[in-house]
Amino acid sequence: MTVRSLLWFVMGVSGGFVLAHLVNKDPRGHEVMAELDARVSEFTDRMGDAYRDQQAQFEGLVDSAMTAASDALDTAKDAASHAVDAVHEAASTAVDSTHDAATDALGAAKNVAKKITD
Repeated sequence: MTVRSLLWFVMGVSGGFVLAHLVNKDPRGHEVMAELDARVSEFTDRMGDAYRDQQAQFEGLVDSAMTAASDALDTAKDAASHAVDAVHEAASTAVDSTHDAATDALGAAKNVAKKITD
C-alpha cells in the first residue's frame, strides 16, 4: 500500500465520521442513524445466533464421533481380551493333552521295559 493510498483511506474514514456526526445532529438524521444502528445490530445478532447454532452442531458432531470412537475402542479391547483368553485356553488344553500323552507313553515304555527285564 502506498502512502498516497493510505492517506486517501484515512481521509475517507475521517470524512465518514465527520459526516455521520453532522447527520446525527439533525433530528431526521438522528432517526436515520438510529434505524441504521438498529438494522446493523439486528444483522450482527442474527450472525451471532447463526454462528452459535453452527458451533453447537459442530460440537454435537464431535461428541458423536468421540462416543463412536470410544465404543469402537471398547469393542476392540473386548475382542482382544476374548482372543487372549481363547488362546490361553487352547494352549492350556494342548499342554495338558501333551502331558497326558507323554505320561501315557512313559507308562507304556515302563511296561515294555518291565516285560523285557522279566
